[in-house]
Amino acid sequence: MTDHRTTPAPTDRPGLKPNAIGFLDAMVIGLASTSPAYTIAAIIGGLVLYTGVHAPGIMLASFIPMLLIASAFYYLNTVDQDCGTTFSWVTRAMGPWFGWIGGWAIAMTGVLIVGSLAEVGVRYSLLTFGLEDLAFDPVVVRILTVVLILVMTAICVWGTEISARLQNVLIIFQVLSLLAFAIVALVQVFSNTSSFDSITPSWEWLNPFGGGWDGVTAGLLLGVFAYWGWESAVNLTEETTNSSQSPGKAAIWSTIVLLVTYLSVTIAVVALAGDSFLAENADEEDAIFQVLASETMGPWGWVVMLSVATSAIASTQTTIIPASRTGLSMARRGAFPKRFGHIHPRFRTPDVSTWWVAGIAIAYYLVVGLLSETALWDTLTALGLLIAFYYALTGIACAVYFRKRLTKSVKSFLLIGVGPVLGSLMLIWLLISAIIDYGNPENAYTETPWFGVGPPLVIGVGIFMTGVVLMLIRYFGDRRFWNERPSTAEQPIVRIDVTTGSSEEPRP
Repeated sequence: MTDHRTTPAPTDRPGLKPNAIGFLDAMVIGLASTSPAYTIAAIIGGLVLYTGVHAPGIMLASFIPMLLIASAFYYLNTVDQDCGTTFSWVTRAMGPWFGWIGGWAIAMTGVLIVGSLAEVGVRYSLLTFGLEDLAFDPVVVRILTVVLILVMTAICVWGTEISARLQNVLIIFQVLSLLAFAIVALVQVFSNTSSFDSITPSWEWLNPFGGGWDGVTAGLLLGVFAYWGWESAVNLTEETTNSSQSPGKAAIWSTIVLLVTYLSVTIAVVALAGDSFLAENADEEDAIFQVLASETMGPWGWVVMLSVATSAIASTQTTIIPASRTGLSMARRGAFPKRFGHIHPRFRTPDVSTWWVAGIAIAYYLVVGLLSETALWDTLTALGLLIAFYYALTGIACAVYFRKRLTKSVKSFLLIGVGPVLGSLMLIWLLISAIIDYGNPENAYTETPWFGVGPPLVIGVGIFMTGVVLMLIRYFGDRRFWNERPSTAEQPIVRIDVTTGSSEEPRP
């Protein structure tokens, strides 16, 4: 519920463009945000290093909390179609303090990873066309990375329809090229024509605990990171047709398509190269995929290289979406300064918030990249903390928000209550394990610890505490947002937009 004591008069300023995209477009954007080709290329070595041939089982186990949290996103979106997703839902269920910090976590995950994704997109694009000297020239790569971020940001501002059409092409190419690679690899395995020490796949590989508990936690953290991003489909809820149903369904189907893709490719890679080769080259990250693609597909290896490039480029764009929409939502409620809520009068997109995301992302990328060669990788590792936090918060908020419905049917109890809470508990366990793990500086990419602990922990906690400080500054500067009180799904939602002065019921 919001404070209705001082509600400004409505204005004619535009909102986000309704019905700009459909169910399939939303699902594609959810898929693209995870950057499947780049992600699987980057984590496969680490997965095998930690869990051996049971890497496919880890990908299967990591899918479970993702599906449960996707269920929470679906049900919460049915009653509140707000582009701020976790921010809006947690605020309504658990109050403005939890809501603000949840929104901050979403926004910062996008900001921190955009530079790294764009850099990978640039580097692999150059490698695809044989420009190796330029691909490893840090000055050239940094300049092109900044240019790519600006171009992708401009497309985001230009319009959601344009973004969706671009993503449709890029994601189809990614998934098809990955599946083609998996098929060719398995054919070589079963025909004994592989140049590697291949091994025959086994159903036992799908057991994540088949090799014992050692490495399972670290493997699951990588798995959760691999699936992260599917909720971008729900951040576009105000711009999607049938907004109360389609975005949530798109998010769920995104996780299912990712499961099929990840399982297929992981099984193919482990069978093709063998666990010894992958473990020995784990620190090479996506270079492993480069070698495997070249050896397996011969002259067509460039297809997989281009897939990694397009994967990173696509994710550069789609990762901006949840951060910018969250900034817009927070500004509309008074949690962020009013200017972040500005919507372009022609394109009907949150232009100010989008450009701010790009600006901060570029600044972070350049500064951190100059300070340390490995800090960007430590940043990606630290994202696991923020991801687990706001996913878990959303699952708990779902059960709290629908608490009066949980006992009305078995379906509600299981899908709205037990499922999301169970998913949240899994992620909280991973979060605690990650904090313990990253507390050991030996688990970081850098050999030099920061303040006696691993850099990922310092980065993660630093970002969280920065959010707390900014939240307090905002609280003492403008308390309108903090007048909101927790509610349940049975109470009507009236959205007060402090940037326009309008008041509206959510769309059915």
